[in-house]
Amino acid sequence: MTRTTPRVAQASMTPSASTLDRHAPASLQVVIVGQGYVGLPLAMRAVDVGHRVVGFDTDQERVKRLAKGDSYIEDVSSPKLADALNSGRYLPTDSMSEAAGFDVAVITVPTPLRDGAPDLSFVEAAAGTVGRCLRPGACVVLESTTYPGTTTELVGPILQVASGLVPGADFHLGYSPERIDPGNQHWGLANTPKVVSGIDQASLEVVRAFYDTMVERTITVSGTGEAEMVKLVENTFRHVNIALANELATFASDLGVDIWAALDAAATKPFGFMRFNPGPGVGGHCLPIDPSYLSWQAKRRTGSTFRFVELANDVNEHMPEYVVRRLMLGLNRCGKALNGSQVLLLGLAYKPNTSDARESPALAIAKRLLALGARVHAADPHVSEDLPCGRINRVELTDVELEKADAVVVVTDHDTFDYDMVAARASYVLDTRRRLRGELVEHL
Repeated sequence: MTRTTPRVAQASMTPSASTLDRHAPASLQVVIVGQGYVGLPLAMRAVDVGHRVVGFDTDQERVKRLAKGDSYIEDVSSPKLADALNSGRYLPTDSMSEAAGFDVAVITVPTPLRDGAPDLSFVEAAAGTVGRCLRPGACVVLESTTYPGTTTELVGPILQVASGLVPGADFHLGYSPERIDPGNQHWGLANTPKVVSGIDQASLEVVRAFYDTMVERTITVSGTGEAEMVKLVENTFRHVNIALANELATFASDLGVDIWAALDAAATKPFGFMRFNPGPGVGGHCLPIDPSYLSWQAKRRTGSTFRFVELANDVNEHMPEYVVRRLMLGLNRCGKALNGSQVLLLGLAYKPNTSDARESPALAIAKRLLALGARVHAADPHVSEDLPCGRINRVELTDVELEKADAVVVVTDHDTFDYDMVAARASYVLDTRRRLRGELVEHL
């Protein structure tokens, strides 16, 4: 594979040209572009270790909320945000003029799919914005998930055009894949090992030095392409294995086999097996999207399809349809038709104990139920915003709602739900997450 790399001139920066080295003071001027699920926790950690942080975001309403100390992310509490603001080391803004003279810039903007192809418009815009503030000796790191080659082939040239500076010769450039897991109470930003890379050895050392101030352990790889591949490998591994569990679940049901009991037994093997559970589909900003980046790049560069990803996509994308089919069969056994029935969905977020509903399978399930004539109610204490899934009634989980429902579907198993009440009051439950037991409860 031929890769075009920006011109890198070695050793033209004098030692004093770079503010950051492994012996530098902890306090640096840091700008983090994007204040979402990745950027905001990163900004808070940077403040915690003593850096002066500009949190840049183009969403003015988001910036206003941040300036008031109002957090929209579970992993960053409002008191935590208020502490950062009160320290004087955190400034949320939609003006990059506040970031002039930065030592380190980290790009954490979204990289969605558009018609099956990567949409890097947010990365391109961010790189152009950062480039206009770039000074000699500074460091730029991309954290947004993308295909191998993006840092050198896209970001580097944009920074060079915007700044007139040459990557490697005049400023440092690297890539570090984000490993934020919203809602994870054990593994956070600080104690999760951080993979780091640079376009040359000097960039690698500077990138590593920055993240050494932020996390307990850094892992270096030989180049930015390898680092970009890391995130895709991690999410493709999970995506494919979830698809395997999902397809096993569909076959096991038809065969009259309890897939959950089989998984419980298989998980007792101390080697050669890692457990993945079936569910109603995959969601979030990673699993439905990231593996397709790798598949797209493989097809573009080699002409070959990434068959594992294509198959996993097909299986996981059809799980909401399978859930609806199972619900129809369950209602039929109760002597009811789906058309006209009232269905209560528990959970709209894509994963438990978070408010993130991006690409959530619950939205696809709701749309299918509405199209088939069901009256859909949904309870989710975490998700507050309006969602594009049709005419659903947002409700609280109560005895009355459970008793009115012809069927309850556990889609996202938030810990805050009263599952004992659900088992006691619901007339029929399809539990896609295996949180309930009972005669009237059916598992996926």
